[in-house]
Amino acid sequence: DVDRCAASPCKDHQYCLNTDGSFSCKACDASCVGCTGEGSEKCKTCASGYVKEDEKCTDIDECNLPEKVCTKENQDCINTSGSYKCACSEGFEDKDGTCVQT
Repeated sequence: DVDRCAASPCKDHQYCLNTDGSFSCKACDASCVGCTGEGSEKCKTCASGYVKEDEKCTDIDECNLPEKVCTKENQDCINTSGSYKCACSEGFEDKDGTCVQT
């Protein structure tokens, strides 16, 4: 079997899986920018919102950073994979970008 992956036939956000007489391109983990294989420990570099920790790319919890990311009154931070979102606290609703009591 010829290693068809040696020629790097896949796109930047994929890794090559050599199979008998062929190959397939598989998507890199969402935490990666480029990868050499499956999973967050095979990233070439970490995507935005992720940091290299114990040899793998892990999500940064923006809600636990010393500097608050959701700065409006009555607003909560919700951590998401690779990012975060700001939402009105319970009992409040978004009215033209301001959290007002419901």
